[in-house]
Amino acid sequence: MSQDLHAEKILILDFGSQYTQLIARRVRECQVYCEIHPWDMSLAAIQAFAPKGIILSGGHQSVYDHEAPAVDPGILAMEVPILGICYGMQWLSHHLDGGVAPSQTREYGPARIHQDQVTSSFFQGFFLAGHADVWMSHGDHVDRLPSGFQVAARSENGLVAAMVHESRHLYGVQFHPEVSHTPRGELLIQNFARHICGCSGSWTSANVVVHAVERIRQMTGEDEVILGLSGGVDSSVVAALIHQAIGPRLTCVFVDNGLLRLNEGDQVMATFAQHMGVKVIRVDASQRFLGKLAGVSDPEQKRRIIGHTFIEVFEEEASRLPNARWLAQGTIYPDVIESAGSRTKVAANIKSHHNVGGLPERMGLKLLEPLRELFKDEVRLVGLEVGLPRSMIFRHPFPGPGLGVRILGEVSREKADILRLADAIFIEELYKAELYDHIGQAFAVFLPVKSVGVMGDGRTYDYVIALRAVETRDFMTASCYPLPHALLGRVANRIVNEVKGVNRVVFDVTSKPPGTIEWE
Repeated sequence: MSQDLHAEKILILDFGSQYTQLIARRVRECQVYCEIHPWDMSLAAIQAFAPKGIILSGGHQSVYDHEAPAVDPGILAMEVPILGICYGMQWLSHHLDGGVAPSQTREYGPARIHQDQVTSSFFQGFFLAGHADVWMSHGDHVDRLPSGFQVAARSENGLVAAMVHESRHLYGVQFHPEVSHTPRGELLIQNFARHICGCSGSWTSANVVVHAVERIRQMTGEDEVILGLSGGVDSSVVAALIHQAIGPRLTCVFVDNGLLRLNEGDQVMATFAQHMGVKVIRVDASQRFLGKLAGVSDPEQKRRIIGHTFIEVFEEEASRLPNARWLAQGTIYPDVIESAGSRTKVAANIKSHHNVGGLPERMGLKLLEPLRELFKDEVRLVGLEVGLPRSMIFRHPFPGPGLGVRILGEVSREKADILRLADAIFIEELYKAELYDHIGQAFAVFLPVKSVGVMGDGRTYDYVIALRAVETRDFMTASCYPLPHALLGRVANRIVNEVKGVNRVVFDVTSKPPGTIEWE
């Protein structure tokens, strides 16, 4: 049997910060398991969770407001280390005997803090030459330290930037160590999780695979499992994991909706059916999907049609597998968190656009979700661990409705074929230039307009293709990736010459916000 991966865990109580998932990802990067729960988690539930340490997230409210969110102060008597970040630090001060007040000089964005005389293992390796650059985001500040606390750092405005109570293992930082804008911030998370909380670091991709395989075998017994395989990272990793656990008792259904990337269907079949021996049923339903999309231009209506049609096709194929008792899905931890919301206790309603919404109940199947505890970067590492090719695991994200939402306006086979080829040329050139792995997401978009052009001795009136390439760490924000003009020129030249029906190529330089990464 594998070791209990949840024996050592950190509890993150969420006050509503936009960065809470980043805190969890940094803890996981320290090879320590953690979970995010809402701030109003009951003290009994917190005690039952038995955390080795607790992290209090940031939040947008003021702790002294009448209806400000507040954790049960009973956690302070649990004698486990506590780290308060931003609002979390202010909560510590406010609920002990310190003070929090509005700042005359608010601190937002990049800032420099200066180390005080306090020495603590929590700050080991963080300060260089007595100072550190950090990311601030607060309008209130601790104006009176609670009893037993010492100032560990101050901002250039003289405000308390960090405080510690070393004997009680209580720590507070007014900045955000979890974001990339705080260099070496991950050291603080590591010092807290590994050194102060004493976690040994058993949360590794190898251990996760062993644990997941054992769990799948225990849950399914001798039952058969069915999985909708899309070729994306999540469903691919689920397929590989379950196949490793139960072999031929897994059947994957791969639905070709006519909106896949160039040669994607053949690549999926080669990877899973030919090389890994996974049982995959390939269904060419492209005519059915494209027929239902005819005349439809609204993006949300296109998404609904594609989703509902997939369910119809999947149910038909599943009906031919009467021995299947489980439906596997690629639910991952962010899906669980976002579906639960900031105040709910149980994440039961997973977002349907991530998964085959409603199918388990309709088909009378039990749900199998081997990835529901993992973040996307952890899923990729697990994928490598189970032997999936790196080119598949680190492929850029692809929307669930596929090219259906990268063809603006009405979808047709002609437009899908044009976009497929243009996108393949773009991606091929990025690989040749060794830029693909440096870009968060890159793709081509089919625009529903035509423009005048000159090709040879004649005028043309053909379609326009837009190229999109962004750099991003978390996909919550993104900026245009500065592709070299020479590369863009090569891509445009190839698309216009090799893709019949296109005579113009444009490049999207919009950041997110105000734009989105996808166009629809």
